[in-house]
Amino acid sequence: MLELIKKKKSGDTLSREDYNYIIDGFVAGEIPDYQVAAFLMAVYFKGLNDEETAILTDVMMRSGDLINLSAIKGIKVDKHSTGGVGDKTSLVLGPLVAAAGVPVAKMSGRGLGHTGGTLDKLESIKNLSVSMTRTEFIEKIQAHNIAICGQNATLVPADKKLYALRDVTGTVDNISLIASSIMSKKLACGADAIVIDLKVGEGAYMKTVTEAEPLANMMIDIGKKMNREIIVVISAMHQPLGLTVGNALEVKEAIETLQGKGPKDLTDLCLVLGSYMLVLAKVVPTKEEGLERLKALIDSGAAFNKFKELVKAQGGEVAVVEDTNLLPLAQFQQVYKSPAEGYITHLNALEVGLASVKLGAGRATQTSKIDYGAGVVLQKKIGDYVKKNEPLATLYADNQDHFTKALEYMESAYTINKEAEPPKPLIMKIIR
Repeated sequence: MLELIKKKKSGDTLSREDYNYIIDGFVAGEIPDYQVAAFLMAVYFKGLNDEETAILTDVMMRSGDLINLSAIKGIKVDKHSTGGVGDKTSLVLGPLVAAAGVPVAKMSGRGLGHTGGTLDKLESIKNLSVSMTRTEFIEKIQAHNIAICGQNATLVPADKKLYALRDVTGTVDNISLIASSIMSKKLACGADAIVIDLKVGEGAYMKTVTEAEPLANMMIDIGKKMNREIIVVISAMHQPLGLTVGNALEVKEAIETLQGKGPKDLTDLCLVLGSYMLVLAKVVPTKEEGLERLKALIDSGAAFNKFKELVKAQGGEVAVVEDTNLLPLAQFQQVYKSPAEGYITHLNALEVGLASVKLGAGRATQTSKIDYGAGVVLQKKIGDYVKKNEPLATLYADNQDHFTKALEYMESAYTINKEAEPPKPLIMKIIR
């Protein structure tokens, strides 16, 4: 291991045999954390070439179980989001794309920090379970075209261990390490093709399109080397997606979107991501035809019905979906009012996300308990004209002491000026 650290520190290229040695030894506990930490720092400063990144991804992918979805007919297309605030796209996309006849085998994660998790949101529906065996997972997809579950503990254990070490050694933001982390998990889940929603902005890990493009191209290149087609949609996360941030609040908004009553930005993004999923699944030849197909599924009620089918199949109470007033809602609420008159020119997604965590909607640590009914509902977003003391957002919490710090975050989130600014595009770039 010492020799490999020295080689990478000198900028040398390592072989598949080298990466097998490092990853296998680290997962088995035979190579200590401090040596792998030194190796990660060498990678951070010297980088990996495209071939090394693909090899590392493949070795990490094979560090645990691989999900075989060959028993499911059709092209299996997955969607991955790099995380954001108010990002409930999986709740909309899963049933919407499944209603179009595409099998959706979705393995999702939980929220940590200012970004929410799909599993936490789904679990705000009474009795819904995201735990199932691999056999049950495949059977549900065969029966309903969709299932959403948590990732198996034996799936890509190398990534779990490496990410924890990257987090405490300041080596998270290296594009080769980011790409191998994302792609190893997605490919281990058995997808034939993947649409990646790469978020950029203050509420995301990537701040600019310039930062995001090399990562997008790297993930596409990894996909090519492993015979998987990848499309990357770079989308804006300078303000929260939709109007809600918080688990049950986001479920309600996702349901409204499936019924054709959702906010424009969330609807538009889901239609674009979904249309590319249909293209990759060879259900439609063009994105434009995909858009029309998905709009028709929303208008006919088929998309919402598929969501109800998903909830029922996973043990959830369908009555909660049919009457969203039955979803959890925190006991107390506090209105955040505009401190001035003018146009909202800035709405920092990170600050809103941190406010929702402080209210109880997110996790400060992996063991933190979540309040499913807590969160933020935005009344106004960028471009809106507001008067002084007009409500900008409503905050929900079960502990009134949580409002003080949350309101401080909201004060930092909004910028109001006398002149409006040109709107930023939601879809910033498509790379394929």
